[in-house]
Amino acid sequence: MSAILPEAALQQLFVAARSNHRFQDKPVAESTIRQLYELLKWGPTAFNGQPGRYLFIHSDEARQKLLPALSSGNRDKTAAAPLTVVLAWDAAFHQHLPQQFPAYDAKGFYDGLPQLVEPHARLNASLQAGYLILAARALGLDAGPMSGFDAAAVDAAFFPDGQWRSLLVVNLGYGVTEGLPPRGPRLAFEQAAAIV
Repeated sequence: MSAILPEAALQQLFVAARSNHRFQDKPVAESTIRQLYELLKWGPTAFNGQPGRYLFIHSDEARQKLLPALSSGNRDKTAAAPLTVVLAWDAAFHQHLPQQFPAYDAKGFYDGLPQLVEPHARLNASLQAGYLILAARALGLDAGPMSGFDAAAVDAAFFPDGQWRSLLVVNLGYGVTEGLPPRGPRLAFEQAAAIV
């Protein structure tokens, strides 16, 4: 059985962690980006399918291509972030299932029910988005996830063949904590959960 993480780790991953949209002028190394992926890929998904796709926007040229697709409130923070990832879902993710889930013909399942490809890909890529944020926090990065963008414009700019489809944009870096507003409240257990 796994051991309970130390309190400091729980604080870093959940309790003290928060969305951050201001970052230090400090680049995120390629080795850290690769380590981030190596962690997040282990999160559980249906049939072990991994429909999440990650476009790490590091260059100024790519960032300038992304900015017009963002809502006006997200442009300045993204322009200043050291790293931005466009998380997308792959409409052909099930083509990899024979190697990812060899115990069952999961590819055949989706081939026979193509109407399930998109909802299952979106759901599992959304789980992977959560894993990305937790992996970033585990590596000492802060994350600023954003849903305020024109997905069709992002897809046209970066995924014109239509196979990958954008789901979420996340700014990553080493956050500036000074001047952060108070953390928003959360629902109590009794408001959001039940034990039956």
